[in-house]
Amino acid sequence: MNNSRPHGRALRMGRISETGRCYLVTTVTHERQPFFADWHCGRRLVHTLAWESFRAETLAFVVMPDHLHWLMALKEGAYLDTVMRSIKNVSSRQVNASLKRRGKLWQSGFHDHALRKDEDLVATARYIVANPLRAGLVRSVGDYSLWDAVWL
Repeated sequence: MNNSRPHGRALRMGRISETGRCYLVTTVTHERQPFFADWHCGRRLVHTLAWESFRAETLAFVVMPDHLHWLMALKEGAYLDTVMRSIKNVSSRQVNASLKRRGKLWQSGFHDHALRKDEDLVATARYIVANPLRAGLVRSVGDYSLWDAVWL
């Protein structure tokens, strides 16, 4: 195995997409650059998630300076890899235009966890939105604006 290449391709091996299934998806910016420390860039990503609502129902998300955590449910006919490719493509164009830059915005690949029926969605959402608090970016979740959850 060639260890010099990113493992994004390996993350896709064995991946399936199941309509109605809830997934916790994490994707990271290229070289962990904090593009979303710029609030306007973070809002562009949030709008991209909303735009993708015809394929995926957003249950919770948080946009961190260098990554995204997204709890979502796939809609009929949607595939996880297609949804993520779209999110990355659209947000890359918008953020690059906003920052007047060119180049990669996202690392290739993403991590996903298909939630089991017995996993607590609300607890998962709370864990997601508390990310800025755990990272020391804010003292209260309410002080961070790049998150949302249908239950909170």
